[in-house]
Parts: sequence; structure tokens; C-alpha cells
Amino acid sequence: MAFNHKHLIDITEYSADDIMLILETATKFKEVNERKIKKLPTLKGFTVVNMFNEPSTRTRSSFEIAEKRLSCDSLNFGGSSTSSVKGESLDDTVETLSSYKIDMVIVRDKRAGVPYKITQKTNAHVIDAGDGKHQHPTQALLDLYSIWQHKGDIDKLHVGVVGDIGHSRVCGSLIPALKIMGAEVTVIAPPTLMPARPDILGADHVCHNIDECLGDLDVVYMLRIQRERLEGAPYPSLREYNRLFGLTQERERLMKPDAIVCHPGPINRGVELDDYMADHAERSVILDQVYAGILTRMAALYLLLGGSEDGSVA
Repeated sequence: MAFNHKHLIDITEYSADDIMLILETATKFKEVNERKIKKLPTLKGFTVVNMFNEPSTRTRSSFEIAEKRLSCDSLNFGGSSTSSVKGESLDDTVETLSSYKIDMVIVRDKRAGVPYKITQKTNAHVIDAGDGKHQHPTQALLDLYSIWQHKGDIDKLHVGVVGDIGHSRVCGSLIPALKIMGAEVTVIAPPTLMPARPDILGADHVCHNIDECLGDLDVVYMLRIQRERLEGAPYPSLREYNRLFGLTQERERLMKPDAIVCHPGPINRGVELDDYMADHAERSVILDQVYAGILTRMAALYLLLGGSEDGSVA
């Protein structure tokens, strides 16, 4: 099947077949990552710029590892080291980078819409590594991969997304991606952490009491409380949030026997999850999600930069 995309910015531009091709390609890269020598010459000669204008650990490190394992040449760029500190505009910065004849820009920015804007100023491929409260498509892909690996299929699963729905760019990509793949989605949060129109995200149901919803869920996806993006005080305290919406050992009795727990990281232990649920050997797939980040980002790089039409890995 042909992969006919230049950029990865809006997950809704991808079909179920497109997403499945990425997941299947990621599976092929899993074998590579379990070898003693984990490097392939597949993308040797391609230059990728990692433009991270906002702090990141997991996303940035997994992109850098993915690039190295595919033999890309990488340039890390952003933050206080950029000319934007001196007043240079985003347009001028991108045009300067493009003059180096780069092949891809991976961008993370606190401002929504920056990745799309970059596509208007460069001929390079662009991947959105998180923009404001908008989207985070590669996070959605690694989440889908983890769920698919543990459940065997995504179609017809009931996924509950719990927490800071209104401030989460993870939701902006994850919920539409789950719907594309045939899942049923319930968003669970206090009203103060819900967007005004949760239906626009594509959620099937809205729930304000986690205890009433847990028993229906095949996947419980706990969002990180976006304390750095919150305006005002949407709940009395973190302790109160944990009491009402945290996934705890006590609440496990309400869950399906085979339900799994996801989290995009980093975890606020004692807030979204207690230690028991975060480290649960049978339920928690959080570390699997971290590993899936490398595999799915390798797959996205490979396919966007000209991987073979049938998705085979060199």
C-alpha cells in the first residue's frame, strides 16, 4: 500500500489504513531494536532538524534515538540556543534552516499551529512533536501501537480518557485516532477540566464520575495534569483530584479483569495514579508506551522520507 503523506501534523488526515501501515512498520522495527547492533543504513544521508522550542524528555529523546538507529544526520535546535532569543522571526529561522537543504523538521512548540506554519516556509517534511493545546500525533501513534500489541485489535474497544481533557494536546490526536481505528471513547473529568465542546474531539460519551465508568472500559488512559498550562484553580487541590479521579489500588476492583492502564508520562504519582497502579505488572503498559515511542517514530521517519510502498523495512 502506498504511503502518500508529506507531513505528520494532523492525525485526522490519516486513514485507518495509513495508521495501520505505520503500526505494522513499527512492528518490523521492533526486531531491529532487539538486535545487539540496532543501527540500519536505511535513511543514511537524510538530514533531520529537531526544533524543540519547549522542554521535552521522552519525545525528544525517542526521536533522537529513532533518527540515530536509521542513520539520519541530526541537528538539535531550539530553546535558548536559537536566534529567536535575538528577535529573529520563526519564518526567518525556518528559511535559514531550509537553506541547508534539510529533509525534515520535527517541531515542538508551546504555540498551536507552528508546525503547519513551518510547512508554508520549507519544502522539508514536517512532524508535529506537540504544539500548544492542539495535537501530538506521534504520541497517539505510540499509544495505538501499545494498545494494539496488548489487545490484538483496536476496533470495538472501549477506551476511557481520564483527566485534563481541556488542556491536553494528547487528546487532540489520541481521541480522533481511536475513532479512526473504530474504538468507542469516553472522556472522564470534572467539568472544570472539560473543554466547552468535548464532542468536537469525537468522544462518544462524557462522564464526570470515574467510579461509574471504570467497569465498562477495556483501556484506561490517564492524562497528566497539565499544571504548567492551567489557568485559575480548576480543582481544590491535587489531593482532592486524586481522591475523586485518581486511579488507585482501591479502584482496581471496579475495573474489568483484563483492562489495561496507559499514561503519556511523566506521571504525577499520587495524583493521576498511585504507585500500585503505575507499576502494576499485569495492567500498566506505561513503559511499553515509552518503547513504542521509538518504534513508531522510526516508522514515521521511514515512511515520510521515502520508505518502500509496501512498508517493508530495508
